[in-house]
Amino acid sequence: MTGKSLIEVKGASQLARTLRKAGADSKDLRNVNKKAAQVVVPAAQGRVPVRSGALQRSIRAGATQKAGVIRAGKKSVPYAAPIHWGWPGHHIKPNTFLTDAAKQTEPAWVDIYNEEIQKIINQVQGE
Repeated sequence: MTGKSLIEVKGASQLARTLRKAGADSKDLRNVNKKAAQVVVPAAQGRVPVRSGALQRSIRAGATQKAGVIRAGKKSVPYAAPIHWGWPGHHIKPNTFLTDAAKQTEPAWVDIYNEEIQKIINQVQGE
């Protein structure tokens, strides 16, 4: 049982294309996305159920040029998705710690996007 949660920033692809055409470095966009995603990690770690702590320690931020990503689980922690989304057949109720943390921290990561994208725009404009 797997699931994905997505909080989409509308226009992110168009912004990336526009900034690329204007001479912005694609690493700048990836860095902005990672910085915003990192805001969510501590909030998610505080919401996740803890037995051994392995799931909590597996929560991490990643990024591409187009998106910031918060991941939980890995090969040694394969139960992240069933804990997050639930698994009715095994009597596991959902605990949407990642999506709840993203919603809770939204004002902070939106501010980061606003500030950092403005910095990139200013660099492109030569300010």
